[in-house]
Amino acid sequence: MFKVLTGNKSTVVCLVILLLLVVTAVLAPLLAPYDPYEQKLVSQLQGMSPEHWLGTDSMGRDVLSRIIYGSQVSLGVGIASTLIAGGFGMLVGLVAGMGGRIVDAVLMRIMDAMMSVPMIILALFLGTIFGKGLGNICVAIGICMIPSYARVTRGQVLSVKEMDYVTAGVLCGASKIKNTLVHIFPNCVSANLVLMTMNLGSAILSEAALSFLGMGINPPTASWGGMVNDGYKYLSRDPIIAIAPGVCIMIVVLCFNMVGDALRDALDPRLKK
Repeated sequence: MFKVLTGNKSTVVCLVILLLLVVTAVLAPLLAPYDPYEQKLVSQLQGMSPEHWLGTDSMGRDVLSRIIYGSQVSLGVGIASTLIAGGFGMLVGLVAGMGGRIVDAVLMRIMDAMMSVPMIILALFLGTIFGKGLGNICVAIGICMIPSYARVTRGQVLSVKEMDYVTAGVLCGASKIKNTLVHIFPNCVSANLVLMTMNLGSAILSEAALSFLGMGINPPTASWGGMVNDGYKYLSRDPIIAIAPGVCIMIVVLCFNMVGDALRDALDPRLKK
């Protein structure tokens, strides 16, 4: 798998960028040149300079420092919401695949109903119910992504449970729960791992969209979507305020998608040759 991931130069570049994102998020207090929340109205809307590489926003806060701290929010939301969606989604998929026709039909119709609503609309609805805040946004985005994991897991379960080794486990006296956890569930992880990698980018993009629409992270917490929302009003005067965090969102989402594609190829047994 490692050989496949490193065999493509674009994938290696994406992995390096994502590693830099993690390092930046972890070491944000050491890397940020200024306090991202310190307001200096006398320095508002300054352009790029040796003192402020990306200028300052309408509150006089250093844009580069806020982008560095915003990486913590974006990465944290991406990981937390993906883990929430993956955990509950795989559980629903396992229950649907192993629970019989009626249980399967009920759970999948619920998942279909959730998937019929655009993700951003459902996230806005849940965000309105839960309210703003980092934890609430993670839960809202995580709930929106549950159906995809449930669908993938259910399909894997229906396929794997017909295998000979699963039948052999039943003949040897293994209970249904043990057979599910020991023989079926491990064979469903790889497909969900690929989906989780790709959904990290989707979660970050959803958080940015919610923050842009005013339903995301509470200000003055630095988030890339919130920075775009604050900066688009000054596009004609100082476009870097909105463009810089927007470019960060675009690059990170693209990198997660490309790594997810490479991971899918690496875990696909048909492509191992």
